[in-house]
Amino acid sequence: MKVIADVSIVPMGVGVSVSKYIAECQKIFKEAGLKTKMHSYGTNIEGEWDEVFAAIKKCHEVIHKMGAPRISSNMRFGTRIDKEQTMDDKIKSVEEKLSGDIIV
Repeated sequence: MKVIADVSIVPMGVGVSVSKYIAECQKIFKEAGLKTKMHSYGTNIEGEWDEVFAAIKKCHEVIHKMGAPRISSNMRFGTRIDKEQTMDDKIKSVEEKLSGDIIV
């Protein structure tokens, strides 16, 4: 089953900058073959359910191995079975409405 997730992974007890930990997660997502869009407070991930959640689990494991004693993560995710829809499809739909191309 396809899933689109939005995850924010926050290593704790490692200082103020966490970019090196997030970079490792981005590598994990890429190695898993997942489509991602990083944003300023997290990452959108698109893929098969098991692969997405396995990659998030691996992020936690790797970040702990890097020395983070604690990790706080927030996640939202959704599935859809009536039609295939990508992250790009969802954004395009809103952008079309904003441009005035489609009247609702």
